[in-house]
Amino acid sequence: MKRIYLDYAATTPTHPDVVKAMLPYFTEFFGNPSSIYSLGQQSKGAIEEARVKVAGLIGARDEEIIFTGSGTEADNFALKGTVWANEAKGNHIITSRIEHHAILETCKFLENRGCKVTYLPVDSQGLVNPDDVKKAITPKTILVSIMHANNEVGTIQPIAEIGKITKEAGVYFHTDAVQTVGHLPINVNELGVDMLSLSAHKLYGPKGVGVLYLRKGTRLLPLIHGGEQEHRRRASTENVPGIVGLGAAVEIAKKEMTAESERLTVLRDKFIKSVLEGMDHTRLNGHPTRRLPNNVNISIEFVEGESMCLNLDMEGVCVSTGSACSSASLEPSHVLIGIGVPQELAHSSLRFTLGKWTTEEEMTQTYEVLSKIITKLRAMSPLLKSKR
Repeated sequence: MKRIYLDYAATTPTHPDVVKAMLPYFTEFFGNPSSIYSLGQQSKGAIEEARVKVAGLIGARDEEIIFTGSGTEADNFALKGTVWANEAKGNHIITSRIEHHAILETCKFLENRGCKVTYLPVDSQGLVNPDDVKKAITPKTILVSIMHANNEVGTIQPIAEIGKITKEAGVYFHTDAVQTVGHLPINVNELGVDMLSLSAHKLYGPKGVGVLYLRKGTRLLPLIHGGEQEHRRRASTENVPGIVGLGAAVEIAKKEMTAESERLTVLRDKFIKSVLEGMDHTRLNGHPTRRLPNNVNISIEFVEGESMCLNLDMEGVCVSTGSACSSASLEPSHVLIGIGVPQELAHSSLRFTLGKWTTEEEMTQTYEVLSKIITKLRAMSPLLKSKR
């Protein structure tokens, strides 16, 4: 059975050219980058080459790129490091209710240690109102963290507008751009952010590599202590093959991003239209146009999301009911609840995220399989029977 993979927001397959670029650094160029002899300096040079590539993709300076072990680490680093470095100024953070758990759980951790956190609401399409950010800022505010695009419903936030507000207020601004880097054009100066998180495995790079962009002059204390790697901002021996892989993935993204975004938007919109017009009792979650080009999040009434997901898997189609980081939870998606989706309907939602190897034929097949599964499950649904 040919498998159709539609969960690219959870992770992407590593691009063959990325694997090819990484392989020599496992065996031939295996030196420790901190070693002064030539074998180590070859590794060091490869890291710096990747740093230049990442900086170029987001409009940053080379020295503003800090390699981490993941996007989650980068988020933790941004929040905890800012709080620790700016305790004398204040202890107030502003974020949104629909952030990734890497942000929300870090905020909870900091709240338990004396920080004040404001969780801003979003509208029914998942958008943060920049005026809400402005109103929430106090003399004690040290950081605003709003994600660039939501990982579940795909809504793209007005980051540049928020960036102007934080700059005027003299408040640091962080954005989790894990879902957008490599998929949408990004310039940190145009966005007005002081910090930005990204992850290699979301753009066809390897797992276990992330980045925190840190604007020069931003006060931040290290999260990990030890050696002098990353200019003493992130200790531990660098993951050289992974960093090389990220650099290769960035090069590919830079060449293909525009055309790929246009291609996926066409496939996305056609699939959304097919589902909404061809299936009763369905609704699109997130903004209809201001959304990631590969994201489709649909609520399908009278059918349980996990049942649909498992039935699709038996037919060879991989989708999710929400974020991969909360897949074991029985609670409804905090993102869907945050945009006002009723709890019952939030349990009846699926996320389809398309990628580089998604074809129109696969989307057509997915629609046909999904339609049959919904018909079968609804025939057994007591909720639909009571509705009738």
